[in-house]
Amino acid sequence: MPAQEHEVFLPPKDPDTPIWRYMDFTKFVSMLENKGLFFSRSDKLGDPFEGSFSRGNERLRPLIYKEQPFPSKQMSQFMRWIRKWAFINCWHMNAHESAAMWKLYARTKEAIAIRSTYKQLKECIDNDCFLGVVHYIDYESAWLPEGNALYPYVHKHLSFAHEQELRAVILKPPTNDNGMDYSKKPPGGVWKSVDTDELINAIYVAPMSPSWYRELVEQVLRRYGISKTVIQSSLDHEPFF
Repeated sequence: MPAQEHEVFLPPKDPDTPIWRYMDFTKFVSMLENKGLFFSRSDKLGDPFEGSFSRGNERLRPLIYKEQPFPSKQMSQFMRWIRKWAFINCWHMNAHESAAMWKLYARTKEAIAIRSTYKQLKECIDNDCFLGVVHYIDYESAWLPEGNALYPYVHKHLSFAHEQELRAVILKPPTNDNGMDYSKKPPGGVWKSVDTDELINAIYVAPMSPSWYRELVEQVLRRYGISKTVIQSSLDHEPFF
């Protein structure tokens, strides 16, 4: 079953939009070994705004909800708790390689980038997952939509706009017979099984990586039964003067 359709998660205009995932070699091998994608807990991603509303919401709620007082304290407590049960897998949308993404997410020469498409990712993950484009807003002034706990997970701070992110999200808070189970301890992340051979179009090795590293990546792919092209980064091409 493909990713779950949801009004909060909007697809790119073209389902064949290329997407990239940049990672170091150990994370790549871990992905192959676990035959899936790792979804990190949202509060572990390094963005303090992840899963939050904006200051625009804080200022505008008294006007929007003037007929009925808004339970801000309870909502704040709930959102802080539920962000620990939101798990995210991030991709970069771009027709080409990104030098910026290499520097941000693959900080050594022993790194790789996986190229796929929105359509392939949607078909490879199951309906535990939502998949959509991230929208970038000013958290000091913009109104972030409310009415669904998923909205904060398709919005990020304007300072991240260069990431052009597409993300898959799993939101599964624990429950018991009385409703939400606030006693359970969340994991640091979850693995989601995917057919990596169906997901991957090509593998790129990092700029300035040595020839032996590309050969190693090819050997590892063969060991896991994945027959995909391994490409040296185009950033290594000889310049013409």
